[in-house]
Amino acid sequence: MQVASAQEVAEIPFYRTQPGTAGLGGGLRLGQNPYFASDSEDERTLDLIPLYLYEGERLFVRGASGGLHLLRNERVELNLYARYRFQELDPDSNEVYAGLEEREQSLDAGIELGVRYDWGEIKLDWVTDTLDRHGGQEARVSYRYRIDAGPWAFSPFVNWSWQDANLTNYYFGVSEAEATPERPVYLPGDSQWVSFGINTSWQISDKIVFFGNVSFGGADSEVAESPLTEEDGFSTVFLGGTYTFGNARRPDYIIDPERRSEWSWRLNYGYQADGNIVSEIDQGDFSRSSFADTNIAGLTFSKLLSNGRRVDFLGRLAWFRHLENDEGNGRFSSYAAYIMAMGRGYAPWSDRELFRWGFGFGFSYAEKIPIAEQRKQAAKDDNTSHFLNYLEMTLDFPLQNFGKSRWLRNCYAGLSVVHRSGIFGTSDLLGDVSGGSDWITAHVECVRR
Repeated sequence: MQVASAQEVAEIPFYRTQPGTAGLGGGLRLGQNPYFASDSEDERTLDLIPLYLYEGERLFVRGASGGLHLLRNERVELNLYARYRFQELDPDSNEVYAGLEEREQSLDAGIELGVRYDWGEIKLDWVTDTLDRHGGQEARVSYRYRIDAGPWAFSPFVNWSWQDANLTNYYFGVSEAEATPERPVYLPGDSQWVSFGINTSWQISDKIVFFGNVSFGGADSEVAESPLTEEDGFSTVFLGGTYTFGNARRPDYIIDPERRSEWSWRLNYGYQADGNIVSEIDQGDFSRSSFADTNIAGLTFSKLLSNGRRVDFLGRLAWFRHLENDEGNGRFSSYAAYIMAMGRGYAPWSDRELFRWGFGFGFSYAEKIPIAEQRKQAAKDDNTSHFLNYLEMTLDFPLQNFGKSRWLRNCYAGLSVVHRSGIFGTSDLLGDVSGGSDWITAHVECVRR
């Protein structure tokens, strides 16, 4: 769990990038929190965070935060933004919490102002709960000084934040319904938090960066005296890496100017698969699901992010319609945003394109939990999540090889495998889900320039 230092220690080396830059990565979050240690584990936690990265003229996504630029130049950045709050308390983690209501993680949103000069960077932000879980607000002030030393970068920081009574009482208070003789009613009211630390990064190539961040901090006496807390301090470590598509050091080479406007649309339709995208479907197992007999239809739009000699990288947004009436789950939509690596195969000794292959990685949000996921997870007595990781594999063929009609030019037909999962239950961000669902679909895609 991260508390007041969450935003600063979670910063990844994706700042000051050119508009149109995209990337992917991952990080391991290790945290020490004020709560009592788990009965079965020590007080340190390990969490995998998938990092989806994009910096646009207006839209930006930076791992566990993202939003819209209202103003952005070399000195000032003003954003409307949202960030994931990793705070939580599971009553099953320790017997001392028996009878408590669960304290859940949430998504906070608000406004952020950053000012940069030679003497450092100051950030001010204010956020409020968007999921009506803690129902509170937080204000934060931080100072950071960046030091660049060739491929290495160091940025020590200090952070102060204020959390209102609703937020503090939710995570550290005890209501009358939860009180016991050993755990009296306790409402700490608003609280203040101070933390400091350092973020480091190592750019080993134009595209690959490794980072390591650490912070230490503590709360005021109102939180330290709560019957829910054992420690008055905490520490957080965040380790990982990112891969940037295109060339972050030389942004002029991110995309060929002649292909800058290239985009595509795709229609696909298919059925619920029984196997997994990796180790089963990719080895030729195309059998229908034994958990649910359902279908899916989709519309996808793609934009070229960067081009290469062998592989192009695309940014994709997809809308899927799940047709689960016959299984009692109705009809509903899911949405995916992801990066697709798209390669091509050519005929020997020629530039005649024979096929394309693609692999995509991103995230998916479903309005309802697909029935196959419900049944698979129920069979394991495991949880489900609307928000999951997204994978996609495609193989298709240019239609112009099968006819001379003008409308066939730059169009393809083939198969797309659609997959949702929680990365083996290792990620708080994905609901600690271990499992998922897959669909095998046929598609038609046309590229426009």
